[in-house]
Amino acid sequence: MHFPVPRVPRQPAPGPTGSGAGLSQELAPVVAGARRRALRDGDHLIDTAHLLHSLLESDPEVRVAFDGPDQVARVLGYLVQRSIGYGLRWQAAVESSGAAPVVPAGRGSGRTGWSPSAAAAVLRARERAAGRGVPHAGGLDLLAELAADRDSRAVEVLAHAGVDPGRLAGRIGELSQQV
Repeated sequence: MHFPVPRVPRQPAPGPTGSGAGLSQELAPVVAGARRRALRDGDHLIDTAHLLHSLLESDPEVRVAFDGPDQVARVLGYLVQRSIGYGLRWQAAVESSGAAPVVPAGRGSGRTGWSPSAAAAVLRARERAAGRGVPHAGGLDLLAELAADRDSRAVEVLAHAGVDPGRLAGRIGELSQQV
């Protein structure tokens, strides 16, 4: 039996990715992919797991931060299970580690807003890049901030896949110094 994949129309990015948001051009497809994934999954908010999934799919530098392709495959496995409705479930719950309020897309806009944890991770990624003297956050900046929020869905996925966020942060730090 064939189930059609719903078509998700192209939309401008809501929330923390508008003009002057301080994100690199490399992160634009990551944010767009996270938004499409959230819409396709029927989620009203882009969360940290959507961002993690999109980062792993589109940024080879991010994949290098993990302990090999097997670990990346395990993380992607959990993320795919989540997107098809198995495994980790967060239906109808807003992801928030208390960092910020929900960033809405606008009532009736047909767009996806941001969970507080995802919005905070994007903001901290920008601050992390600025602290290194870089004008725009890149994939490693965002990955570091996703892994730093111990109460986020991204960290829950990482933990289920056997990824130690502290070890991941160390590898990200090493890679960031090389760039």
